[in-house]
Amino acid sequence: MAIQNVAFKAYQNALQTGKIPGVGKGPGPSRKNDQASPFTDTLKNSIKKVNELQQEKHSMIEEFASGEKQNVHELMITLQKAGLAMRMTSTVRNKIMDAYKELSRMAF
Repeated sequence: MAIQNVAFKAYQNALQTGKIPGVGKGPGPSRKNDQASPFTDTLKNSIKKVNELQQEKHSMIEEFASGEKQNVHELMITLQKAGLAMRMTSTVRNKIMDAYKELSRMAF
């Protein structure tokens, strides 16, 4: 079983169909405005999920502080989930920024 690169599959598909974005259409990549890329959708959904976890964390803290809920275990689990999600988001952001800096240093 051979592992193929996703970018290579997309490249082969573009060559076979003859639809290569940005080629022959003037400066910059061409993309329909009404159609978002799967990466953009994934990124938006991930950030939305992290935001929901942060909001849930804040509401759990308020409920615990006001005495509405006394379950410390649920509170701690929610705090850990929200913290882990934020750390992962920060790590991914830092990796993307490092990759961008590396690309900007390359000479084409």
